[in-house]
Amino acid sequence: MLNVLVVAIKIAVGVHTRALSVLGAALESGLDVFNNLLGIVLVGVASRAPDEEHPYGHQKFETLGALGIVGFLSITCFELLRQGVHDAVSGEIPHVASIPQVTLVASTMLVNVLVVWYERRRGERLQSAFLLADAAHTRSDVYVTCAALASLLVTRHGWGIVDPYLAIAVAFVIARNGFEIVRRSVPVLVDERAIDAREIRQLLGAVPGVRDVRSVRSRAMASGVLLVEVTIGVDRNTSVEAAHRVSDAVEARLHTELGASSVTVHVEPA
Repeated sequence: MLNVLVVAIKIAVGVHTRALSVLGAALESGLDVFNNLLGIVLVGVASRAPDEEHPYGHQKFETLGALGIVGFLSITCFELLRQGVHDAVSGEIPHVASIPQVTLVASTMLVNVLVVWYERRRGERLQSAFLLADAAHTRSDVYVTCAALASLLVTRHGWGIVDPYLAIAVAFVIARNGFEIVRRSVPVLVDERAIDAREIRQLLGAVPGVRDVRSVRSRAMASGVLLVEVTIGVDRNTSVEAAHRVSDAVEARLHTELGASSVTVHVEPA
């Protein structure tokens, strides 16, 4: 609802002043509203327990949603760049904003800061990739609003020609935020290695009964949950019961040292 209020204020001021940076800020805030609605759905899906169709859980739906935000950021970035270049070439100058209008835009920046603080705090507590990505998106809205506010202020002093250039600068800020979200999300979706295999081999080499470590796999979920799969070799004369104790010791070692949430140990004769 706070984001809806911010959109309404920016649209009203942007339409009245014809300031591209303000209208761009309204578009950015509009995406915040859409992302909030999308987040309500995705976070609910991601929190579901594993089932027959998704035995490893549903957390990647949240990461997929985070990449969806990048798509919306790309749209914003493209539109700002396109319109900014057009206005810079044509020499379009926005109308002078009144003091109340400047104050209203400044107040939306304070609202954005509050939303970023709250959403990021909750995202870290819930280990939610989507909420953290949306907080980053809203943080870019703070920069956009700063540029819009600067445009309104300089226009009041006869420098309205800088408005399209501020809009172009904002587009690059948005692009950078999109890149950061992609950089964090893609490794989760493609199951990139979470822990160096050499580190795991070194940890397990100190476990009594482990003769060798033959294979190591690790990956991380968006929430930070670590999954590790290892194949260890034990003395071929080891009983099943003793091998099971070695396996338990391996799991305990990984949980203690890495905080692994799910460990699968396969035992073979050495």
